[in-house]
Amino acid sequence: MTPKDVYTHGHGEVVVRSHAARTAAGSAAYLLPLLRPGMDLLDVGCGPGSITVDLAEAVAPGRVRGIEITAGPLADARRAAAERGVTVDFAVDDAYRLSDPGDSYDVTHAHQVLQHLSDPVAALREMRRVTRPGGLVAVRDADYAAFTWWPADERLDAWLALYRAVAHGNDAEPDAGRRLLAWAHEAGFTDVTPSASVWCYARPEDRTRWGGMWAERIHSSVGQMALERGLATAADLASISQAWRDWAAHPDGWLMIPHGELIARV
Repeated sequence: MTPKDVYTHGHGEVVVRSHAARTAAGSAAYLLPLLRPGMDLLDVGCGPGSITVDLAEAVAPGRVRGIEITAGPLADARRAAAERGVTVDFAVDDAYRLSDPGDSYDVTHAHQVLQHLSDPVAALREMRRVTRPGGLVAVRDADYAAFTWWPADERLDAWLALYRAVAHGNDAEPDAGRRLLAWAHEAGFTDVTPSASVWCYARPEDRTRWGGMWAERIHSSVGQMALERGLATAADLASISQAWRDWAAHPDGWLMIPHGELIARV
């Protein structure tokens, strides 16, 4: 049976807006040098499509498809593709049971997806199925337990503990980055190149964007789940929200988000 996964972040406006700011340069730099014009590419968990359209430009005139588990973000994705003048087929699909036949793509890509799945190994096997022999499966996921910031703040410690508790309650793995290699081996890949990279938020404009985003986001899906499960109170969420605003305003504010990444050849 297909697992009934719960997306911890949800698809609220603040989440989609944040995801729409992502680029292939900032989120798939490990993959870009391997892309060639004419490759066919599948982007699993494409969200509002900002990374997808970058990848589509890199492989044009190759066929590109972007899929999501829900239709919500796909209107933004189609608009992004139209504005950039690239052709992408955006559709609702299931990472565990992709509608594509086997050997359909040269590259199958997923950014920040496996951490939200209750069975990431099954999804990797399915991504392998639709990738042609000699093709690439490329995945990248954050590792929440390894997040680090300055100045120290107990309220941000509470944010991280709360987020991880909510994600684990969804049978997901927020510390996915360190597990990608093990999951790939379990999925049957043998030709694997692991790597890592980080996001760093320290410039005033970056702190404003990230801190302001989480000041809102803690009240969205993840916060609502925390309230419903008795993991936090409204006062707790307000404290965390203020902590992010305080961090963003601090001249010494610094945040590093590490990611595991992996290229697996089929």
